[in-house]
Amino acid sequence: MKRGCGLRSSLGHSLKVLVAVILISVSGGAPAVADTSDVFWNSTGVGVWRYDASTKVWVDAPNAVPQSPYQYRFDYLCLVDNNSFDVDCLAAATECSAGENGRPVRWWWKLVVAGPNDWSRIAPDRCVYSEKPDDVLGKIAAQIQTKFQQLPVSAGNSVMQPNPHTLRGAETNFYVEAAEQSFTVDMLGQSVSIVAKPVQYTWSYGDGTSLGPQTAAGGPLPQDRWGEKTSTSHVYTQTGDFSVVLTTHFQGTYSVNGGPPLPIPGQGQFSSPPQTVSVWRSITRNYADDCLRNPQGQGCPGVVPPAP
Repeated sequence: MKRGCGLRSSLGHSLKVLVAVILISVSGGAPAVADTSDVFWNSTGVGVWRYDASTKVWVDAPNAVPQSPYQYRFDYLCLVDNNSFDVDCLAAATECSAGENGRPVRWWWKLVVAGPNDWSRIAPDRCVYSEKPDDVLGKIAAQIQTKFQQLPVSAGNSVMQPNPHTLRGAETNFYVEAAEQSFTVDMLGQSVSIVAKPVQYTWSYGDGTSLGPQTAAGGPLPQDRWGEKTSTSHVYTQTGDFSVVLTTHFQGTYSVNGGPPLPIPGQGQFSSPPQTVSVWRSITRNYADDCLRNPQGQGCPGVVPPAP
């Protein structure tokens, strides 16, 4: 039987091909219907606020995390049995000289919704470095979620408006500045590149309440709109200092020795250091005279109001 590099029939036995299939589903949700919008800038570029009339808040993200619509598998090329390769076939295949025991691998992809035979080759062929390559990619797949959670991924910054103080009973706008991050690690002798993309956010506001996980990262409001309710704002009902913790949920992909970006199952969760928020109270006083008639009246410049 001929496969991959074309193993010679004179070998007297058939070429065995090991295949791994990674399945992922497609999901997503429609964003809330909006009746107006407002453009804003943040550290990652331009964004758009949309006013959701049904919830009466400003939102800036859809309500579901999209998932990859692709499916992948791989073949070991020139494989005779579980651990033996045809030498002549290897000589004509992709050169795997970056490490010891290099063996060629061919990757394939298709849409999840496509037919079972609608696979397309991903060129060029890649390599796996192992004396026993039949299960090394499977072991990496089994360990990748744990490795992902161990990475030094930054949760990003939780920004508050107004800052650094807010008022009791007022809407305090929180939003996230988080970025996609890349890492390269060694797993079972293979070079594995991991990309972490922020997709959901959870705030613990320090007063016993929390928000999330949700896809809305929020965004900065112009100063003349501070105090408006947004999808990520919070109202403190007591004065004092509170520790706010942001937890960012990341979706990840990983690539083995330059292969295709495979999805990491689940999500990695990473929390920021606590941020202290000081909540003050506001005091309102009514005065009978204005400062033009009575410059020495309470509330006029240079006059200190009595202690509450």
